[in-house]
Amino acid sequence: MNEIAMFGMTKSEIREEYMQSITARLVGQEMVVMSILSDIQHVIGNNEMARKQLNVAKFILSEMMAEKRNKEAA
Repeated sequence: MNEIAMFGMTKSEIREEYMQSITARLVGQEMVVMSILSDIQHVIGNNEMARKQLNVAKFILSEMMAEKRNKEAA
C-alpha cells in the first residue's frame, strides 16, 4: 500500500505539515497528536464507544506529557 492510500498524504507531507509545524515546535509533537485525536472526535460525531476510546488515548498521552515535563524539571 502506498503512502497516499495509507495516510491521505505522503510521509514527507506529514512531517512538514504536522511534525515540523509551529505547534509542534512551540508545545511539542504530543500536542499535535492530541489535536488530531480531538479532530477525529469531531468528525466521528456521536459514536460513544469511539469517543470514550479517543478520550482514553488522550488521557494516556497527557499523562505521558506530564511525566516527561516532571523528569525535565528534576
